[in-house]
Parts: sequence; C-alpha cells; structure tokens
Amino acid sequence: MQDELLFNRPLVEKYDRPGPRYTSYPTAPQFHTAFAEDDYRAAAERSNRVASPKPLSVYVHIPFCKSLCYYCACNKIITHNTDRAAEYLAWLEREIEVQGALFDDTRRMTQLHLGGGTPTYLTNAQLGELMAALDAAFHFAEPAAREFSLEVDPRTVSPIQIHELHALGFNRLSFGVQDFDPEVQKAVNREQSEAQVVELVEAAREAGFQSVSVDLIYGLPLQTVASFDATLDKIIALRPDRIATYSYAHLPELFKAQRLIRPEDMPPPERKLELLELTIRRLTEAGYVYIGMDHFALPGDELSLARENGTLQRNFQGYSTHADCDIVGLGITAIGKVGDTYSQNVKETAQYQHRLESGRLPVMRGYRLNDDDRLRRDVINALMCHGRVDFADIEGRHDIDFRDTFADALEQLTEMADDGLIAIREDALEVLPAGRLMMRNLAMAFDAYLKPAEGRFSRTV
Repeated sequence: MQDELLFNRPLVEKYDRPGPRYTSYPTAPQFHTAFAEDDYRAAAERSNRVASPKPLSVYVHIPFCKSLCYYCACNKIITHNTDRAAEYLAWLEREIEVQGALFDDTRRMTQLHLGGGTPTYLTNAQLGELMAALDAAFHFAEPAAREFSLEVDPRTVSPIQIHELHALGFNRLSFGVQDFDPEVQKAVNREQSEAQVVELVEAAREAGFQSVSVDLIYGLPLQTVASFDATLDKIIALRPDRIATYSYAHLPELFKAQRLIRPEDMPPPERKLELLELTIRRLTEAGYVYIGMDHFALPGDELSLARENGTLQRNFQGYSTHADCDIVGLGITAIGKVGDTYSQNVKETAQYQHRLESGRLPVMRGYRLNDDDRLRRDVINALMCHGRVDFADIEGRHDIDFRDTFADALEQLTEMADDGLIAIREDALEVLPAGRLMMRNLAMAFDAYLKPAEGRFSRTV
C-alpha cells in the first residue's frame, strides 16, 4: 500500500457522501429475521467441522452508562442503578454458557473485546467474574497469543483499577477522550480533565499493557481548528500507540440524545474538513502511520506492521492484526460472524432475558453469504486493508474473470481514476495517495446491495 497520504480538499468535498463503513459485507442493513437461532446453531456446527477450525474472537456488549454523552449513537442504558448491571451480568453468563457449548473445546479464544456503553461500569470484581465465565466456556489461548481489549471511560476508573484490569488478563486499552477543550466537553455532557487521562495512560504503561489507544471525535459542537489543535498537542505528547479519530455524524432525527446539542453550536460543514486536514497533518508529522479509515498507529505498533506486511484484517471492531476468526457476539445488539454467516442479538434487555429464560439463544436476525457475497467481500477487504486488489488472486480463489465480472464497477470507478485517486492497471486496482481517504467510496462500487442516495450511513470522509 502507498505510504503517503494526500489531502486534496476539492476531491475530499466531491466524494464526501453517505456510505457504509464495511466492517462487514454484506452490511448490517441486509441482515434479516428469517435467519434465526437454528441457522446460527447450524453455522456453529459447520464451523467445527472444517478441516482447520478457526480460533474464536468474542465481543461482549456492556450497555450501561452513568451519564449521557449527547453525541453518542451507541446502544446504551443510562442508569445509576447498579443492580441492573448485576442482573444483566447474570444473564450474560447464561448466554456465555450456552454459546460456549456450541464450539469444540479444542478451539481457543485469541481475541476479546468489551464494548459499550461503558464496560468499566462493571466493577473489577464483576469483570473478573465475567472473565472466569468466558475462560470456562471458550478456553483462553496462551497469554502470548491473546489480544484482550476493553473500552475505558476515564471518568469511571482509577490508576489502581487500571493495574487490576491488567491482572484480569486485559492487555489492550482504549480511552475515550473525544476532546480536551472544556467548552466542547460541556456542550456534549462529557467533562473530564486532561490530568485524569494522563494519569490513567501512565498507569496503563506501568501495568504493562501492550497497546494503549485514544479515541477522538472531530466535528463536535464548538470545536475550532485552534481548539482541536490544542487537543492534538496534548494527545501527541501522551504518545499513545494508536489513535482513532472519528468523524461526528450529527443525526438528531435518528438519535434522540443528539437533540440536546444546540444547533447553533454545530460547526459548519467546511470546519469538519479543516479539522480532518489538521488531524492528518499533525499526526503524520508526529510520526504516526495512517492505517485506514479513522485509524493511526505508531510505526512499531502491530497494526502498522500488519499493514506493512499485508496481514491487516477488518471486522466489526475495526482493524485487527489477528488472522480471520469466528466472532461470537454476546449481549444485547452484539454482532457475530461464524463461518459464512452474520448474526445479531436482540436489542432490548427484556427480550434478551426472555430468550435465555426459555433456553433459547437471543439471536434476532442475521445473514448467510452466497458465492457472490464472498467474492465481493474479498474484493472490499483487499481494498480496505491493503489498498490494492490483485485480479489474478481474486480470479484464482473464485474462478472468475475479474474484468468481466466487475465490468460495471470498473466503469463506475473511471471517474475516480481520472481524478487520480486510483490506478486501474492490467493486473490490479491500486489506491493512490490521494485516494486513501476515499476507500469507502471505492468499496461502494463493488457493493451489490447499495442503493443510490442511501441515507442510513455516515458520510465517507
């Protein structure tokens, strides 16, 4: 993949349109309720019978938060009643037991990610109980082979708790910072000090975490180029291993919490592009490698090395260094990928409890891929992870003629080639430096399900 990253403002503006993030293909809108529990059980059984069963990756959704961040579009439950979390944990352990029984004992869990909500809403004692249940059901791999991560709200933990999290088996942390500016924090109801974050990052390093990541959001209310530049100064000084810089999608008609943001505080559209350009310049000048989408990493980080050697992966949690795993989703709304299927759990805790109470899995909907889906998924993954599609490689794996099969897509990409974003060669499609920010747009050309002017997705840049 090209190492350079060029920010061409007119081209960024031209291609900034709604589109999927392609953490899966087909994307979640194609999931349907005809895919049910029996389909999921059959997929798990097939995954055990392949010649070399894949290792397991587990995602656990912890939906609880003590306060509402106005920008948040995640599935969450705002409550100070910690009894609700304890009750949820009991049902979660039941799902873990049922799910674990579906997979052969010889398979090992190499990846774990706790997302939310706020995973650290649970006490460390409760997290320890959760980890014990996961190990009993899914059989943790040896410590050296594990990538166990969780998202941390800096307002919910102390440095001592960070050390305890490492002792529980987590080796990667992601701190939600978003912005250090006090006025921006107040506008989105997420107030936390720089000192809190610095203290926790230092504690994570002392505890021996292999990777420390920080999440930022650009396009929030009251952000200016100067204020976000100050935040970037502080983040660069912290030197986290990875930085995720997400574009804020303001959709108050879809997400009730966002209606609490004052419209007059929202930056104009051109401000977001200024903030993106600033972020790319500052982070690359500071030595960070652009991985793709919203992600940057230090040159020695595993993500950077995987990007360099061609082993980078992409799944529901974003970019990953591990080989393709079967992904088990646990908890409400959690999404899994087992064999050639995707599945998603129910959205409400009452439904979740009812399904488990009656001895059923809480699968709400899903999808089984066909041959064309698998072909297009391979092409899209090659674009998103490697910035290049080798025609012969795809042809050999799927027994097709690339140019014949994708004649429409290649025709659709002619304009992007003319704009210098990609090169369509005899043997490959290659992303050029100016096109690396538009990888979602490139992938959209190979999406058989995408409808014109699809409005349910965030903007691509």
